[in-house]
Amino acid sequence: MQLVHGGDWAGYRAEFGRDPLDFSANVSPLGLPEGVARAITAALPTADRYPDPLCRELRARLALHEGVPAEQILCGNGAADLIFRLVWARKPRRALVTAPTFAEYATALESIGCTVERFFLREQEDFAVTDAFCAAIRPGVDMVFLCQPNNPTGQLTALPLVEQILHRCAACGTLLVVDECFLDFLPDHALHTAKGLLGEGDLVILKAFTKLYGMAGVRLGYALSADTALLEQMQACGQPWGVSSLAQAAGLAALEETAYVEKVRAIIAEQRPRLTAGLRALGLRVLDGRANYLLFQAPETLGEALRQRGAVLRSCANYPGLGPGWYRTAVRTGPENEQLLKLLAEVLE
Repeated sequence: MQLVHGGDWAGYRAEFGRDPLDFSANVSPLGLPEGVARAITAALPTADRYPDPLCRELRARLALHEGVPAEQILCGNGAADLIFRLVWARKPRRALVTAPTFAEYATALESIGCTVERFFLREQEDFAVTDAFCAAIRPGVDMVFLCQPNNPTGQLTALPLVEQILHRCAACGTLLVVDECFLDFLPDHALHTAKGLLGEGDLVILKAFTKLYGMAGVRLGYALSADTALLEQMQACGQPWGVSSLAQAAGLAALEETAYVEKVRAIIAEQRPRLTAGLRALGLRVLDGRANYLLFQAPETLGEALRQRGAVLRSCANYPGLGPGWYRTAVRTGPENEQLLKLLAEVLE
């Protein structure tokens, strides 16, 4: 079976008998917070009970954290689960996504036979979303996905343009889905979130614990929307116990990890320009992104050569709008980034 995403440590271990230096998954470089690990362990005695299908305690805490009413929050088994639930609930016939962008939007849409239109971002504009995207939104387009910042480019769409896109969607009877799963890595994330636009149009915001808290294996995400009827439909479009009791306990503990979050943000803010400079010093073209990952161009053989030396990047060859020779790397700790640059220098010499 051919996997679409990065983070396939199990496949690497099966092939090489060891774990890789993994730059293919965009998660916190600090691993699972200790407080979250303790909370999961403490919750184990309750594992013989069904979890709360409504995630009541977690949604109440998220309401305080996000500054939105609890009834405007739906928790899910990671953001990917919520993408599928949303598509199954709305059943769009035609949808618009950017290219390149996160693959699960199109995968979920195609699972119900939806026609997926791709708006190809321009390489000469570093794949930035511009005003031209609004013109592609027209009556008959039922759903639009906007990744913020975009994966894999790291490009951040200015909030005034997001608002313009939302207003265009409202005029066309279109649901706008803004994926903010990577936004909280930014120290100034509060200036870019679309939360202030909830209620101004048909808008769903996707968020996740997966990335910022290093909880990819726990599987926990949530959706924000002023359309509570839609959230109820999404809840019904899947199994009732989609979020385990261990994941709920992990989420509650993660919301207390404020010092951990600030440390992660500081590391990314410090290391991203350093890793960018290191890649450019090797003669590689690197996009100036705002996320905890970087998109760059290199020889097509780079990925496999690096893999043989123990490090894994995310090949972007399967992203519509990119192709062979494009790679995405996570931004990790200083020593890990230096190790990657050293291996790259050996491969590229």
